[in-house]
Amino acid sequence: MFLSPEQTDEFRSFAEQLADAAAEAIKPYFRASLDVEDKGGRLYDPVTVADKAAEEAMRRLIQSRYPDHGILGEEQGTAMGSSPLTWVLDPIDGTRAFITGLPLWGTLIALNDGARPVVGVMNQPFTGERFVGTPQGAWRGQTPLKTRGCADLNSATLMCTTPDMFDTPARKAAFEAVAGKARLMRYGGDCYAYCMLASGFVDVIVEASLQPYDVQALMPIIEGAGGVISAWDGGSAQNGGCVVACGDPALHAQVVEMLRHAM
Repeated sequence: MFLSPEQTDEFRSFAEQLADAAAEAIKPYFRASLDVEDKGGRLYDPVTVADKAAEEAMRRLIQSRYPDHGILGEEQGTAMGSSPLTWVLDPIDGTRAFITGLPLWGTLIALNDGARPVVGVMNQPFTGERFVGTPQGAWRGQTPLKTRGCADLNSATLMCTTPDMFDTPARKAAFEAVAGKARLMRYGGDCYAYCMLASGFVDVIVEASLQPYDVQALMPIIEGAGGVISAWDGGSAQNGGCVVACGDPALHAQVVEMLRHAM
């Protein structure tokens, strides 16, 4: 579905309203004593009342303002809409950081037009930072974002949330081959690392085991800043799975050649 610049601006403004609502729901719980549930699975997958309250607040606003739009959220799943437009929500990306008091988490909000995410917001209410991406560009607050040039992996800073996300020996080995060539390797970060890539401080991110709500909001931010984000084989990253993001398109091409066999 083609969106005009005016429509994109309208939906960007609304996405920021969703970010505000989620922030109000989350802030009382950060660095506070709270119960944590484990959703289960291969890895520890924590969820808190803050995650649930933030997603509920965003869903209520969407259903009130755009009742025909679909919603895909981490905590409540999919609500189909009659429109091609779908809001993709991760109320707290980085819940492990959240429950350990680290500010390396954020609320992720994307609008998918039926073909790809066209509006993305990453909001970090504790630090007061908001990263926004559209086809017209990417910004932190009012400051335009621009990735930095780095065409050589040997000169690159690489980030990954955790090595535990590589769920097969082939994927782990492919990641280690890339990490072994990078100048600097750092773990942690979740969505915050992607925004640092868009800001020109990180050159490459290699991850796996992602869900659509983990990545869709970050795609317009990275692309709006001049970077490239894709699946390991170079296809669309919007369905999650194995994802690679680079600030420099030449570096992205190099890293994809090292990863594509392990998809």
